[in-house]
Amino acid sequence: MAGLTNTLRLGALDQALSASSELRNHAPRRDHRLPRSQRVMVRAAAEGPDLSVTVNGLKLPNPFVIGSGPPGTNYTVMKRAFDEGWGGVIAKTVSLDSSKVVNVTPRYARLKASALSGKKPEVIGWENIELISDRPFETMLAEMKQLKEEYPDRILIASIMEEYNRDAWEEIIERVEETGVDAFEVNFSCPHGMPERKMGMAMGQDCSVLDEVCGWINAKATIPVWAKMTPNITDITQPARVALNAGCEGVAAINTITSVMGINLDTLRPEPCVEGYSTPGGYSSKAVRPIALAKVMSIAQMMKAEFPGQNKSLSGIGGIETGDHAAEFILLGADTVQVSFERHSSITVHIISVLIVMSNVECV
Repeated sequence: MAGLTNTLRLGALDQALSASSELRNHAPRRDHRLPRSQRVMVRAAAEGPDLSVTVNGLKLPNPFVIGSGPPGTNYTVMKRAFDEGWGGVIAKTVSLDSSKVVNVTPRYARLKASALSGKKPEVIGWENIELISDRPFETMLAEMKQLKEEYPDRILIASIMEEYNRDAWEEIIERVEETGVDAFEVNFSCPHGMPERKMGMAMGQDCSVLDEVCGWINAKATIPVWAKMTPNITDITQPARVALNAGCEGVAAINTITSVMGINLDTLRPEPCVEGYSTPGGYSSKAVRPIALAKVMSIAQMMKAEFPGQNKSLSGIGGIETGDHAAEFILLGADTVQVSFERHSSITVHIISVLIVMSNVECV
């Protein structure tokens, strides 16, 4: 199986378990400037098994990537992810004209499971109606450039989105590449990403438009391109196939699922509610993981059958909160996995390594 399973040694599990025990019993007491979770993560990257992967020519220290979203909003949070030991970071999606992006408040709603006796109800799903970055394009460019200057050996991926306009796509690609980023992830999948401008999911659901735009992008880009897929389509292999045939080096799946979280029966208004109004948004968190696994499996099987030996890659996304979740996606054919939620630091590279090394079995 492509990805991590081709890079791990047969004895890696024993090595990981041994190193994990050593960390617990003999962890050094020095350097408390970082929180404990971050110190463990940094030490794990140096002392644990070799989890490095090479994807589309990009060398990542491990296959665990911060996905585009709140953890990639600005320089500070992206720097934190690198300091914690994540293999790569995908910045929050940008477009040339940030003035057309108007983010509202509140823009999140949550779904809770039924509470068990004596326990608080668990949040199992989130809906968001947040748009792409509303920060000035020039500011995001400057911060991506600064990150690459400070972390030249780390993988920084720019997420981009534009309207159905070839000149705009060529301009954003040229200007973002000048920052030194390592790859692009193209957002063809945000379910509320300004569809009136044929952006986001509106573009990713139309295979003829997708084919044309991917052609424009790959004719201009000189670094790898991943196309981020929407799950809001009958057969996700169709747009994935189109993107790969049009020259994209990889695909990422899934983005969020179109949803309406619910109606507040006290106010008779939908959630999240902004001055009495709302709109369908993107559903995420642990409740979407089974759907994401099925979509990733479908894409992996298609890629194996139709693109053998072509170095195409697959990045798995959707409800990943623990190491065993990551292992499930890798076992189904993902080369990397993405996490995009605020508590990402609770997943340490070393804990995940113990689980991932079990993935020396091909399942797709």
